[in-house]
Amino acid sequence: MSASAVHSLWTMAATDPIDKIDAPKIEYGQLSPMLIVIGAAVIGVLIEAFVPRKSRYYVQLFVSVVALAAAFAAVVGLAARGFGTTKAQIAAMGAIAVDGPALFLQGTILLAGIVAIFTFAERRLDPVTHGNRVDSFVAQAGAVPGSEGEQAATKAGFATTEVFPLALFAIGGMLVFPAANDLLTLFIALEVFSLPLYLLCALARRKRLMSQEAAVKYFLLGAFASAFTLFGIALLYGYAGSVSYATIANVVEGNVKTVDPALADTMGNDALLLIGVAMVVMGLLFKVGAVPFHMWTPDVYQGAPTPVTGFMAAATKVAAFGALLRLLYVVLPGLRWDWRPVMMGIAVITMLGGAIVAITQTDIKRLLAYSSIAHAGFILAGVIATTPDGVSSVLFYLAAYSFVTIGAFAVVTLVRDAGGEATHLSKWAGLGRRSPLVAAVFAVFLLAFAGIPLTSGFAGKFAVFKAAAEGGAGALVVVGVLSSAIAAFFYIRVIVLMFFSEPKAEGPTVAVPSPLTMTAIGVGVAVTLVLGVAPQYFLDLAGQAGVFVR
Repeated sequence: MSASAVHSLWTMAATDPIDKIDAPKIEYGQLSPMLIVIGAAVIGVLIEAFVPRKSRYYVQLFVSVVALAAAFAAVVGLAARGFGTTKAQIAAMGAIAVDGPALFLQGTILLAGIVAIFTFAERRLDPVTHGNRVDSFVAQAGAVPGSEGEQAATKAGFATTEVFPLALFAIGGMLVFPAANDLLTLFIALEVFSLPLYLLCALARRKRLMSQEAAVKYFLLGAFASAFTLFGIALLYGYAGSVSYATIANVVEGNVKTVDPALADTMGNDALLLIGVAMVVMGLLFKVGAVPFHMWTPDVYQGAPTPVTGFMAAATKVAAFGALLRLLYVVLPGLRWDWRPVMMGIAVITMLGGAIVAITQTDIKRLLAYSSIAHAGFILAGVIATTPDGVSSVLFYLAAYSFVTIGAFAVVTLVRDAGGEATHLSKWAGLGRRSPLVAAVFAVFLLAFAGIPLTSGFAGKFAVFKAAAEGGAGALVVVGVLSSAIAAFFYIRVIVLMFFSEPKAEGPTVAVPSPLTMTAIGVGVAVTLVLGVAPQYFLDLAGQAGVFVR
């Protein structure tokens, strides 16, 4: 064929009318909370590159707190303009939902994030090393534990200020996770917040080998769970021909008008649907730490630096339960009869498993880890209710739980001996006589975990169990109350140990923290008491925010 003939083919092809590719339409205002945090995380990486080492800590702390506060202000602004209720909509070309549950959970994650950043920045607890104040994080992450490189970095007063941008990336991913409106956005958000957490777990200044072991366990099991999620997404795409939540929901309910011929053979194949849903939900249950996907929780909580443990325990649960709620309530209401019995079984073994195994623990961080597993079971009771009250009770419980958790882990960082944090329970004996205030504050958090009246834990449990009972899951409430009674035993045991045992002569001391940790603990106590004594306003707020957009 001659060159001119080819050329004429080209010109003919060019003159044919072709469909123009539409430019993507992005609602920057509605995505502003996520964009602010991710933008600040990128700035944090640049700070590491260009700001002198002496000033990095202060600049990073300033940027992190300002960004999280600005993002929270953006969430409040969106809610005030009605995006949580009347103007709720799908933004970013169908990828992100801007609605009540998304904004409520994002606000909770951002507030928890600010409080957690304060505990990250704490520098008064460890003794001064080589004339430098030090925080909970290793001097140089790349140095082998105990090596000359590590000793040189400690002597030079290095600090791992990268923890601030890592925390911001994790928070950014967590903000997208409960708002994701298609399965690919969900998966990307999952990876964006998981990878920084794997790194943060490995950065403890003391007990470095244990910290690195925790990070490797978390990484391997997390990668395994991510693979399950991704495979489930592939099966759901094969089932519905789309990764969009709305389309999958329509196919499940049989409301599809046009079918792509390429997908006609697999579309509507129930085996793909059920296996795909099981795998995606498995990935989310791994993140919330529900039994039998909880194996990583105690080891990782114990090995990670305590500020990271508090942050992870609070914020990850909020994000993962938000995503689970959206998946079950928006995509799979048509499958309710299939997933409810399975979730009930998981909720029962999670409540009982967490509460019973916690009794045998001798380490305070492991005890709080099993307690968080039991709480995942209580929250699942609200998820199973499948009523609007179920959603609002879960939102309220998550908000209450996250501040109690960060506060409790912040108290754990204060009790120290020569080896760093004294986490063995025997060392907490008589703490109430040594420092009554710290023991009293910790007792408040333990009572909230136990669900004693006049604490946020009671209001949250009451709301969740009431929703479950009204949703027809009465048996679950009975198991929940039994588990709460078992759990109350080991919380009260710690309180008795602190106040009614003789302090040991060589027992630990309580370090005096800077205003940063004091603020974190103070906020925890305030939220615990306010939500316990006067929960109605916040329950109403969660009730207004409890409607998903479809």
